[in-house]
Amino acid sequence: MAMKIKKIIACISVALTATVALCGCVNQNSYEAASNGTTQQPKIAATSVAVMEICQKLDLDLVGVPKSSLTEIPSIYSNAVSLGSPMSPDMELLAQCDPDWVLSPSSLMSDLKPKYEAAGLQYAFLNLTSVQGMYKSISQMGDIFNREEEAQKLVDDFLKFYNSYKDSHKGKKSPQVLILMGLPGSYVVATENSYVGSLVELAGGTNVYSGTDDEFLNVNTEDMLKKDPDIILRTAHAMPDSVKEMFAEEFKSNDIWKNFRAVNKNQVYDLPYESCGMSANFRY
Repeated sequence: MAMKIKKIIACISVALTATVALCGCVNQNSYEAASNGTTQQPKIAATSVAVMEICQKLDLDLVGVPKSSLTEIPSIYSNAVSLGSPMSPDMELLAQCDPDWVLSPSSLMSDLKPKYEAAGLQYAFLNLTSVQGMYKSISQMGDIFNREEEAQKLVDDFLKFYNSYKDSHKGKKSPQVLILMGLPGSYVVATENSYVGSLVELAGGTNVYSGTDDEFLNVNTEDMLKKDPDIILRTAHAMPDSVKEMFAEEFKSNDIWKNFRAVNKNQVYDLPYESCGMSANFRY
């Protein structure tokens, strides 16, 4: 199943419901090695936990994995090289792994793409900004790495859940939702284009900040107050314990939050980092 792949940043679409699947710089030799039916699999390095978990579901070996203090690395990858932080993998260790593919989330493409190119690495970026995008990437990975059956089962399971879950709240009133994504000391608004935003849409909510191409927005609290959300959701980009403390202090010390209807009605919720962080994962 050979196909011509130019060495460009490309967005590949497959039959689900989002629009972007897998973006990356790949070479034809790597593709054919993965898809010509031979038993030898390409050497793959996954730089984030979400990407690693997808590879595990597809039964793919990894030569490199991310370092994480919040997630235990699966025992099947115990011999893989620890590449360091997903946001800044150790390029020297990555090069030593000599991977045929480096797989990373598309949210880090602007930071990591120049580093991969400078190191002469072949790479691909997975769209993990939504649940639908994740399954599009899974489908494409199944084609590339001879895991079509495993990928199709995952996609089928998702679509079965997706259709059933959407039907369960059809016709119900859609609450207006404000989503705050935090880092220690600061936070931004998450739009419907973010992973958490896609979860809110999936659950039947309406994001009060919609109609933009951005995943996150810098918005002042006065403008948030004007949106009058029914529900406020708070989650973390990283360091979830510190972020939870930061949000608690912010809502306690900043008097403007006392004017929010959602606050007065106790409709403020801290989401679990494991399932509602930056990247789509199987705990959606």
